[in-house]
Amino acid sequence: MIPKNEYPMRINKYLAQRGDATRRGADVLVEERKVTINGKLAKLGDPVYENDTVLVKGAGSKKYVYFAYCKPKGVISHSPQNGEESIEDAIRGKIREEVFPVGRLDKDSYGLIILTNDGRITERLLSPDRSHEKEYAITVDKPITQRFIKELERGVDIEGYRTKPATAKAVSENKLHIIITEGKKHQLRRMCAALGYTIRDLKRIRIMNIALGSLNPRQFREIKGKELEKFLALMGI
Repeated sequence: MIPKNEYPMRINKYLAQRGDATRRGADVLVEERKVTINGKLAKLGDPVYENDTVLVKGAGSKKYVYFAYCKPKGVISHSPQNGEESIEDAIRGKIREEVFPVGRLDKDSYGLIILTNDGRITERLLSPDRSHEKEYAITVDKPITQRFIKELERGVDIEGYRTKPATAKAVSENKLHIIITEGKKHQLRRMCAALGYTIRDLKRIRIMNIALGSLNPRQFREIKGKELEKFLALMGI
């Protein structure tokens, strides 16, 4: 269910949150005259209000799929340029369904990304208001101190924005695990830099209840069964 306070919203965002398509795919559905709002053909950018009836021609037969994927270093999550390899490039021909990555990992980072064709989860998973946990294994350039850990947990001022409280634990002299509930651009690298540390290696190992486990770069596994049920339940689906 879409929260009342999000209305009105553009038709492409509405269809994405409802799970009919990605935002880009929703625009295509509208352009192909397959979407109606209260019985009238929708136009690009049309607003949808809470009590509107939105129908998509041919809807109802789509099967949602979800995959845990280990993004390698050097692969771009979204919008590659100048010959860069994207996640879509990396998985082409390996996953039968047309899926997209939810969220980002920067080019120099690696680890877990969720791949799906379910547009409903994008906003629910990425919104900072929902405070979903994401866990990372990090290697820094010098020995970790207790003060460094406490500052990370308390929240760090990065260019005028104070990050939300986190959970951090040193696992060796230069390595730590940290759990955050938001995802500002290059957030962990900026947090560490503000405290005088440089990240040498950054790997995402968990998103909510989905763990990377033993997946190596470019490997993936389907999320299903009890694991999938819990994942969707945590997002209210």
